[in-house]
Amino acid sequence: MQHDGWADEGFGPVADAFARIRTDFPDLGSAVTVYANGRKAVELWAGLADERTGRAWERDTAVPVFSCAKGLVAVAAHLLAQEGRLDLDAPVARYWPQFAAHGKEAVTTRMVLGHRAGLPALDRVLSFDEIAAWTPVAEAIEEQKPLWEPGTAHEYHGHVFGFLVGEVIRRLTGLTPGAYFREAIGDPLGLRAWIGLPPEEAGRRAVLVEAEGRPPMPPPEHLLTRIVTMNGALVFPGLDEPHGWNDPALLGMELPGAGAVASASGLAGLYAAAATGVDGGPRLLTDRTVGDAVRELSSGPGWLGFDAGARWGAGFLLDSPFRPMLGPRSFGNDGAGGQFAFGDDEYGVGFAYVANRMIGHGDARARRLVEAVGGCLGR
Repeated sequence: MQHDGWADEGFGPVADAFARIRTDFPDLGSAVTVYANGRKAVELWAGLADERTGRAWERDTAVPVFSCAKGLVAVAAHLLAQEGRLDLDAPVARYWPQFAAHGKEAVTTRMVLGHRAGLPALDRVLSFDEIAAWTPVAEAIEEQKPLWEPGTAHEYHGHVFGFLVGEVIRRLTGLTPGAYFREAIGDPLGLRAWIGLPPEEAGRRAVLVEAEGRPPMPPPEHLLTRIVTMNGALVFPGLDEPHGWNDPALLGMELPGAGAVASASGLAGLYAAAATGVDGGPRLLTDRTVGDAVRELSSGPGWLGFDAGARWGAGFLLDSPFRPMLGPRSFGNDGAGGQFAFGDDEYGVGFAYVANRMIGHGDARARRLVEAVGGCLGR
């Protein structure tokens, strides 16, 4: 299957795997980027960014990447911790006093990063416009009572993850998390990755399409559906509907738990910068900071009783059979459409795969590419 781009000598198997994926799966447009020891070793792209118009996927095409957004937020939080501005083990209320209400006085930022805060969803029903306004979500978090004693169990914190850590970032920096990410990380590194897509980028992004056979969401009252849709204010994936993940209004607002838009090189560049530095530049996160991030906080059955097999560090997925990476120093996040990005300072890697055709749970596209990268590195 034809694609554009290049792979350095020694990384040909990644190009081969990318071509096979595009043959074996109902791919539309996709891209993969791999950094090795701070240098771009693979950059490949192929297919269509917009099936309706026939617009081709380009080298820098960005696409909605759902919960890969959590990686942007987590890197920002760890950067603030590294600078001594944020203590991940201090109560959130140290930075956000109103948060302590209703039994949350002992909740730490680390608990939120590990999905252990007891706040996977909010009781308050917010409108789309209220979510876009930010402050009503922060107020709803203040009003929320934890569903379990914080720190004693875990369950995926979906959107609350982004808003809660994002409000801590805002309290510390004066900037919303999307704005802080761009100022501190995205703009200095030239990364095509945003929480809140700029209007001038809206027409260039890839448009998501649905693959056949994805299972339907549970009923609206189910906690999982409430987590994903913020009690129905958002439509998941809602690709042809207002307030879904092709809606410029959703992609343009700061939805830091699941609303990032990024290119493969933007995500891979973020993780490479965190793990090794890029193009001779300084490393964004120190060895000690990465060590703190990859210490397991949560695994096994969640509060709902379901065990998907994921292992969580402080804000990142860790290497596991559920989401294989390269080893114990790997840290990343995936997205509902099959997107995946991670870094590894032991192997010196920053990796990202993005696509605009959403395939269901167990999507093996990124997994095959990661296996190929591992093979190239002698893993």
